[in-house]
Amino acid sequence: MHFRNAYIEDLPFILEVYNSSIPGRMATADTEEVSESFMLEWFKKHSSNRPLLIAEVEAKTVGYISFKDFYGRPAYNGTAEISVYIHPQHQRKGYGRKMIEYCISNAPHLGIHTLLGFAFSHNTPSLKILLEYGFEEYGYLHEVAIMDNKKFSLKIMGKKLAE
Repeated sequence: MHFRNAYIEDLPFILEVYNSSIPGRMATADTEEVSESFMLEWFKKHSSNRPLLIAEVEAKTVGYISFKDFYGRPAYNGTAEISVYIHPQHQRKGYGRKMIEYCISNAPHLGIHTLLGFAFSHNTPSLKILLEYGFEEYGYLHEVAIMDNKKFSLKIMGKKLAE
């Protein structure tokens, strides 16, 4: 698996992958498809120390990783939230694990000492992978999301990296 910085030309792929995750009610709290202009604003918020990365396998784009500031205050600069999204055609092939491994091994180069992953409590596959890689439950937000008239809880998973 190869990782590279995302380019503006990758935005249609990113949008497709993100929007494809919405109906399953597992990976995002968005309830309707988002627009390209919305994703463009999100895209622009990434930087060299909070990158947006494209994951490729044999020159085929399979997913993306987003590093995001946590809480936006200077004292939290060493903490980042990661999001991993994989195109539906490439799910269940072990790519998520490789993407998490990449996040863990490269986070220190970005000045990150703590990684966070937010996952719905019913998103067992994502939680399983995070636990496999040493993430622990840092928080539990009971029934904070409502989708399709159902209440969902959110787990905040965290991993302290070696300094």
